[in-house]
Amino acid sequence: MEHTILIEGGEAFAVSAEEDTLLRGALRAGIGFPHECSVGGCGACRFELIEGELDELWPEAPGLSERDRRRGKRLACQCRPRGRCTVRMRCDDEYRPAVPPERRPAVLESVRPLTADMAEFTFRTATPAAFLSGQYALLYLPGTPGARAYSMSNLANAEGRWQFIVRRVPGGRGSNALFDRLAVGDAIALDSPYGNAFLREEGAREIVCIAGGSGLAPMLSIARAATDRPEGPPVHFFDGVRTPADLCAAPLLGGLAASGRLRYTPVVSGGETGKTWSGARGFVHEAVERDLPGPLDRYEFYFAGPPPMIEAVQTLLMQRHGIPYQQLHFDRFL
Repeated sequence: MEHTILIEGGEAFAVSAEEDTLLRGALRAGIGFPHECSVGGCGACRFELIEGELDELWPEAPGLSERDRRRGKRLACQCRPRGRCTVRMRCDDEYRPAVPPERRPAVLESVRPLTADMAEFTFRTATPAAFLSGQYALLYLPGTPGARAYSMSNLANAEGRWQFIVRRVPGGRGSNALFDRLAVGDAIALDSPYGNAFLREEGAREIVCIAGGSGLAPMLSIARAATDRPEGPPVHFFDGVRTPADLCAAPLLGGLAASGRLRYTPVVSGGETGKTWSGARGFVHEAVERDLPGPLDRYEFYFAGPPPMIEAVQTLLMQRHGIPYQQLHFDRFL
């Protein structure tokens, strides 16, 4: 069964009554519905309900402020229509999906520990893994309400292989379900691809990847895709971690750094590093400003990590160095 959604003054699309939110129905239909995280954290998919009824899956989602709620705003990623609806929002071709998302079963094929609290999870689907480097998937995990967003670390492939680098978060339902409840051979639902922080193939600027924590995954995918292009620009890869024991990117990057196409800079921000670490120290955005040859507006920036890191990188690039927003690519998460 499907429900028809009409965008006031614009297009109409259908939403599956069984599984889809308003946002996912729009993206499956190829409509440029603004969005970023798809899980209620960023507020990019705000809209107004003009007519009809819907259920809110997470009424307290932090993507809406109290002012938004007083004005009748809702989040498309957290709303499931009950029937025909009319909504008011402004579509943008920037958000029109290059690869329409698809929900499919995925089987856990392997788990590879990377650090004490981070691992690489490999899933396999019967259909090709179609996505753009830097995008993410929604995983429906056992014992976990709703979906969890994780970025792919590998490249698109015809074999249906999806790889995710996940950090165990204390008290985090999604990460703990992956580590503790899912065994090799188990199947989950995988809905992908989503996200707009993907590699821009047409760019000629040198590329800067800035990773913090498990934000390493999409940066690996972007670096791998960028260096895979025969005539692609150089890649500068900054990897921010708390302690030297948290570093795992170098072996995952393989021979990319040795090829001369990629410059890898690990940065350690905390811990007792004096005896064990002689590399860059401090916050990763500080290393970018210190070590990257200027001027900074000659680069295309991709970054992923915890919200404080995202905010610090934005402040550095936009406010201190006047980098146009169009040269910054990131998705906001909780």
